Amino acid sequence: MTTTADSFQRDFIHAIYHDPDSHDPVSPALAALTSQPGFKVYRNTILKASVDALAANYPSIERLVGSEWFRAAALVYVTAAPPSNVCLIEYGHDFSAFLMQFAAAAELPYLSDVACLDRAWTECHIAADEAALDATMLAAMAPEHLLSSVLPLRAAVRWRWCAAHPAYAIWHANRIQDYADDEIEWQGDGVLLSRIDGEVVWQQASVGLCAFLDVCAAQGDLQSAVAAALQVEPALDIAALLSSLIQAQVFKAPALTSIQ
Repeated sequence: MTTTADSFQRDFIHAIYHDPDSHDPVSPALAALTSQPGFKVYRNTILKASVDALAANYPSIERLVGSEWFRAAALVYVTAAPPSNVCLIEYGHDFSAFLMQFAAAAELPYLSDVACLDRAWTECHIAADEAALDATMLAAMAPEHLLSSVLPLRAAVRWRWCAAHPAYAIWHANRIQDYADDEIEWQGDGVLLSRIDGEVVWQQASVGLCAFLDVCAAQGDLQSAVAAALQVEPALDIAALLSSLIQAQVFKAPALTSIQ
């Protein structure tokens, strides 16, 4: 049941994030309140906090396009998709989808893919802690069981392959603010992110690595993951791939069962 208080809160939030240029009017019941000078100050403060949170969550995008462009775009996003949680570190989960449709970003087709990587960093950062698989655990498995085994992934792992743009190279340069090498080879690339000892780390990933992890994420067995990786990257060294993934703490350690 919707109460008067619920309706007022809904209308009040709508008034805060309301775009004055839109055709969606503010509730007449709030007309007296929204016409006061103090409400405008309060509204601007809330909007600024939301835009600031988006900038903090997408630092590579802000550095890439500049603060003025970013904040103008962020304000459009904020008025259309206000925060639904007081924990603003999670705000903007679909900002990359917004950028894909944002007319002003049409000349920057890679922007959405770069935003996905900022989001992946945040998701790794806030993911639950889980013990990582140790190489000795894998080595101890019988060969006949290894290929049929499923290697679950840790929550703090993300990867992405972008065939159309060097999204990782662009993201990496802007994330660490290293623009020494202005010559980015314009071809698809990929990235693997994971959290090790509380710190999010990343490395360039091949198309085969990403295909391998796609199968693992879908709970496919090791044999299926290897087949998928080799299909898109026939020269991939599977032994080296597994070693690098274990080093990056991609896989989750199996749950220990007590001995009765």
